[in-house]
Amino acid sequence: MCAKKVTKPAPGDVPTTGHSWDGIEEYDNPMPRWWVWVFYATIVWGIGYTIAYPAWPLINSTTRGLIGDDPRAAVVAEIGDWDAKNGPVKEKLIAADLNGIKDDPALASYAENAGAAVFRTNCAQCHGAGGAGVQSLGYANLLDDDWLWGGTMEDIHLTVTHGIRNTTDPDARYSEMPKWGVDEMLDKDQISQVVEYVLQLSGQDHDATLATAGATVFADNCASCHGETGQGDRAQGAPNLADAVWLYGGTREAIHDSVFYARFGVMPNWNKRLSEDEIRAVSYYVHSLGGGE
Repeated sequence: MCAKKVTKPAPGDVPTTGHSWDGIEEYDNPMPRWWVWVFYATIVWGIGYTIAYPAWPLINSTTRGLIGDDPRAAVVAEIGDWDAKNGPVKEKLIAADLNGIKDDPALASYAENAGAAVFRTNCAQCHGAGGAGVQSLGYANLLDDDWLWGGTMEDIHLTVTHGIRNTTDPDARYSEMPKWGVDEMLDKDQISQVVEYVLQLSGQDHDATLATAGATVFADNCASCHGETGQGDRAQGAPNLADAVWLYGGTREAIHDSVFYARFGVMPNWNKRLSEDEIRAVSYYVHSLGGGE
């Protein structure tokens, strides 16, 4: 075994770190003095900033800092100022007839803009920024005129206020579809038959023989909610099965899953999170998107 010869740097040469890769050595150049002093200055600045301004989190608050600045309190105060300025128009919105808001241009403009802000903050996560919803997840499209619980201003206001199928508001809209397959209320053949019949109702390609048998299954088990012609019942949130609008999809597979497993979408009640003027504003905004009746 041969020892590797180590070459010492000549006087005046830049020393190396001692690291070597395939004969390539790394010089140990010192940092520029100006950079080092700037680095030290940032450390001093950081220490001074944490002493002067709120910086360190505590259990229930933060350190106040020597200058006593409180950005959060400033924001709260500014919000309070704007709330006070908007107080009269909020009171007017609360007192107004929902269907009469549109007749007051100033009030309608405020309601639409305030409602859009409420929608973007609280509703867009499910219904989408534009209100088109997400069909595969059962988030309703608010742009069309197909409403499970009605699309009048009063209906929308009631739905927003109390929500749908939640357990936190006794006045929530409520309906529940049976799990026809999971609970073995219908066998596989009956489910296949009624699925074909629903496809027929909505004008889609279907197996005519199965659909004929499915008409009987539908009449015995589904018509009490969806109606004899499958056009639904808004009062109990039973969707119209005879059109081309579907909350969870209208393919054969999607309809099968709806029948077999059932659907049970939940919407929170917003009366505990939003003020009455905010609920009225967002109801007006949703109604104005184009699908409101």
